[in-house]
Amino acid sequence: MARGSSTISKSAVWVLLSLLILGLGGFGVTNLSGNVQSIGRVGDQEIAIDTYARELQQEIRAIEAQTRQPLPLTEARDLGVDRAVLTRLVTTAALDHETASLGISVGDETVAQQIRDIPAFQGLSGGFDRNTYKFALDRAGLTEARFEQQLRRETARSALQGALLQGVAMPPLYGDTLINYVAERRDFSFIRLDATALSAPLPTPTEAQLQAYHDENQAKFTTPQQKTITYAWLSPEAMLDQIDVPEEALRSEYEARLDTYNTPERRLVERLGFADQAAAQTAADAIAAGATDFEALAAQRGLSLSDIDMGDVLPADLGVAAEAVFAAEAGAVVGPLDSPVGPALFRVNAVLAAQSTSFDEARDELRTELAIDRARRLIETRATEIDGLLAGGATLEELQSEAGMKVATINWSPEVTDGIAGFAGFRQAADAVTSEDFPTVEMLDDGGVFALRLDGVIAPQLQPLDSVRDAVVAGWQTQETTARLQVQAQALADQANAGTEFTALGQPVTREAGQTRQGFIPGVPRALLQQAFALETGGLAVVAGPAEAYVLRLDAILPPDTEDEAVAELAARLQAEADQAMTEDLFRALAADIQERVGITLDQAAINAVHANFQ
Repeated sequence: MARGSSTISKSAVWVLLSLLILGLGGFGVTNLSGNVQSIGRVGDQEIAIDTYARELQQEIRAIEAQTRQPLPLTEARDLGVDRAVLTRLVTTAALDHETASLGISVGDETVAQQIRDIPAFQGLSGGFDRNTYKFALDRAGLTEARFEQQLRRETARSALQGALLQGVAMPPLYGDTLINYVAERRDFSFIRLDATALSAPLPTPTEAQLQAYHDENQAKFTTPQQKTITYAWLSPEAMLDQIDVPEEALRSEYEARLDTYNTPERRLVERLGFADQAAAQTAADAIAAGATDFEALAAQRGLSLSDIDMGDVLPADLGVAAEAVFAAEAGAVVGPLDSPVGPALFRVNAVLAAQSTSFDEARDELRTELAIDRARRLIETRATEIDGLLAGGATLEELQSEAGMKVATINWSPEVTDGIAGFAGFRQAADAVTSEDFPTVEMLDDGGVFALRLDGVIAPQLQPLDSVRDAVVAGWQTQETTARLQVQAQALADQANAGTEFTALGQPVTREAGQTRQGFIPGVPRALLQQAFALETGGLAVVAGPAEAYVLRLDAILPPDTEDEAVAELAARLQAEADQAMTEDLFRALAADIQERVGITLDQAAINAVHANFQ
């Protein structure tokens, strides 16, 4: 007897449709012919050879769409794409076997209704159109019977999965444990000791100490591998003397930019609205009396300065308040004045004076900009000529005389960013170039072009002490300062452990409240926050930083702030992700159990035949 629901989820239908039609059409996969019809089976369910071919092609095309690079089958197999596709098809076949053995099926009426509801099969009238349906299936290389069979199987699989996995959820304790870890808070205090707190000045390092530091930190004083690269470069700036910009072009551009070169007087203004005139006047009087300020008033209303910032405004932006605001000096608060948000106080943060730049004053700037733009277009034309010279055997050095390019040699490494090495396009090319590559023309972000050649590779080299002496001295001083401050910090921690009040240790104390593991304290090493979450309440620790040390005391361990909307959203998301992970684990376990019970056979020769068809 057939079992199943007549209202299978539309998402299952759309997943199948996207896989079989929208995702497969136009990829150029042809049906494999011959006596071999499948690449294997799970129980009594075969895995069709052309299904494997289509899904493998689809997966490759999806990766190509993301990377925008062709993906040969050999590389796809190195990435494990073929194994992932095969695993997915084996799982599908296992579920098909199980639904068949359990007698789960879907009636013709349900399948017909699902097909009629699919927009891709509907005509101009909005109803199901058989010609559209047939065309879409033909485009995907499917017959109606084949598609309907697969739709029926997909619906049955969805019914099975839904019955087995419905209501699966991780215990709330799991989600609570996760959110406690992520959002638990700490209150702590710390003392920071820097070089000014040293109990005695650092001595001058001996030669032996410097040599020892140099030997122990060779990586710091070893040059990176470098590539000796010769390049030819043509930039827009290098062509400016070849570009003539007519006077009429300059004047036309100036007229087009009149709003830029001639700006009226403006004000940077913040506006704080009130419910009525009396409330606004009370606030204005309090500011005038020095009892409060503009920021405090905004904070009392639950507003940040960004909430009330109007930016730079013209008189037309302020309506009836314009005269008073534009008569005020920078820093003044005026009002109450009428505004679209009711009676308001206005604070003038800055006065932006009117600016007027004449054509003669703007001429040089305009000429440079227009000349660079024209130089870019000229370079686009010359790029083809330069490419032809290189293809004809011209060397980079010959491009200097034949194409007016700058030719130079640099020792390049990722740390080099001067000149042409500051362009991302050059850096990518320099990183990828090998001795077998021939120079080709490549573009730069500013419209320039270049070509390069690898002349050699310089291996990493340890720089001798004398050549990096200043850096070694600075490194030794930092290391020694840190070590001595750690000793002093530990002495303070010992005093605190012996009963001395933390605030009585003779050093300034900084307090932090409600910090989470993801918190950030400017100017403080990340290790301090990490250590705060490793201590018990009242515990002390010494944390080192570069040329500094900290004495840390944990004051309180606080639970997550459940009133914080962001924390509540995070808790819900973590619980949902945990539920989803458990569902996926159960699904994999189900598929594995079916496969183990009914057995899997794969025809490697048929699989190889599919792969050969991709070559």
